[in-house]
Amino acid sequence: MIDTVLLDALDVLFLLSLGYYLITNLQWYNYSLYRVVSKHHKWRWHLLYFVLPIVLFVLFNLFGYGGFFYLFCLFVYIPMLFFWAKKLDKPLKWTGRVFRFYAIYLLFILLDIGMQMLYGKNIFSYFIALAFSLVVSNLFEYFLLNRYKKIASEKIASMSHCKIVLITASYGKTSIKNYLTQILKSRYMVHSTPRSVNTLVGIIADINTQLDSRSEFYIVEAGARQKGDIAEIAQFLNPQYVIIGKLGEQHLEYFKSFENIVETKYEALQSNRLRHVLVESSNPIPQYALNKVQKAPMGIKNIVATLSGTKFELEVDGEYREFETPVLGTFNAYNIALAILMAKKMGMSLSEIGSKVKKLNGVEHRLCKSEVNGRIILDDSFNGNLEGMLEAIRISSEYQGRKIIVTPGIVESTEEANIELAKEIDKVFEIAIITGELNSKILSSTIERSKKILLKEKGMLENTLKATVKEGDLILFANDAPSYI
Repeated sequence: MIDTVLLDALDVLFLLSLGYYLITNLQWYNYSLYRVVSKHHKWRWHLLYFVLPIVLFVLFNLFGYGGFFYLFCLFVYIPMLFFWAKKLDKPLKWTGRVFRFYAIYLLFILLDIGMQMLYGKNIFSYFIALAFSLVVSNLFEYFLLNRYKKIASEKIASMSHCKIVLITASYGKTSIKNYLTQILKSRYMVHSTPRSVNTLVGIIADINTQLDSRSEFYIVEAGARQKGDIAEIAQFLNPQYVIIGKLGEQHLEYFKSFENIVETKYEALQSNRLRHVLVESSNPIPQYALNKVQKAPMGIKNIVATLSGTKFELEVDGEYREFETPVLGTFNAYNIALAILMAKKMGMSLSEIGSKVKKLNGVEHRLCKSEVNGRIILDDSFNGNLEGMLEAIRISSEYQGRKIIVTPGIVESTEEANIELAKEIDKVFEIAIITGELNSKILSSTIERSKKILLKEKGMLENTLKATVKEGDLILFANDAPSYI
């Protein structure tokens, strides 16, 4: 009896370990099993931490060597999984959804063990329990989301005084959101979605837990991985104001074509109470939207973007006005211009707006400058598009001392874009530290002049920087793909 209980406990431990690996991956990919299977860049992890242990479990038990498998599980598999999880830069967050999954999974495991006591051992039924747990967990979360969605919808409906601004773009949407929020806060009570929260689930949670019912403006960032994502957000919120920032070939592996990206972003117009829509001036506009939107900025000139800040002139009501900001980057002149023009539409004067622009704070991890121990740090780690990365390189080129770049290249983009990036890196930086394996071959084969340091694992970066960086260096952190990419 004691042996049976011990073996059952070891089975439970093994199965929960498998579940840990699976739910960690699901959390990374927004709980989409399809994306875990089709978009994961490190398939060897799936083989090593999921497929191989299952195969060994089945084989050892089929041939009567179950005891050897439990030794493997206790002294090899679980320690390997522990150290794998410990090294992750994006470890599992123990959210309510994760706890609910584990509760459902443990219940199915215990039910399965009970059935095996009655009807005999069946090693395959354990994995049926895992599949059932995923299905039941997803159904439960679906019904829970609908309940929370109804509560959020009722809260929004009760806030008739609150105007909603929906912002979407291929890149720059978080920056536009933050700049507009800072400008409007000088006059209005404003709430915006936190950090880079841009999915319907995240927006619903923000409304229910963080949105103050007294807010006069609610500024929401909308992202997408497939057609219909932004339509779902727009139809739920019915925004009065929409900003469509710069569109480009970002997330091509999901959308397949630029035309699909454009179509998806313009889903933001699916609101029955639109008042004003600003579209970044270089974007294409579908025929059906021509009479619904205003291109902006139509006049912007004399942009001077340096390591000290940015100046530009913006045409407003037929007259050019000069603006100055400590925020870095030519592309940010366009993002700030969209925020300025929208704030004016909302009733703010240009003098009010100008004074706020002078004090704007940059968005964290988006071309932020700091000085640490005699070294200049440009943190552009949340910027993953070619245009933005090239601008960060251009600004870095102004620095007279030695320059070092740390980058994984561009994720979810084309080989041509990474080749262009590598050529610009080669012109400016003395040292290029390439992190991760995704683009390492393309970057290292294109970069010729700069000294190259290739890091397969990001965990090696800290020691590499300690051994490489000297006082007086400039270090640009350009994009920061998580370790599973």
